[in-house]
Amino acid sequence: MNFDDQLHRYFGVRDVDALTPDALEAGLEHMRVDFGLETDGRRRFALWSLMFLLGSAPDLDEAFDDPADRDAARDFMEMMERAEEDGG
Repeated sequence: MNFDDQLHRYFGVRDVDALTPDALEAGLEHMRVDFGLETDGRRRFALWSLMFLLGSAPDLDEAFDDPADRDAARDFMEMMERAEEDGG
């Protein structure tokens, strides 16, 4: 899953700064539906990660049945937190 392609698929733009509030909410709703229907673990994780970056990810216990997936999501969250602290 390419980040720019996902932005275009769900929000109709390839630049996150170009998102309008209405487009953001509509795209996030579309992502939530796709996330709920997705059966491939890698695609689910990619969708969850993008929702997390956009501030709309479901709670880990609701999103992932597998403890390993929850751990991977926590690692991702910590990595993003460290990048933000480092000015990334």
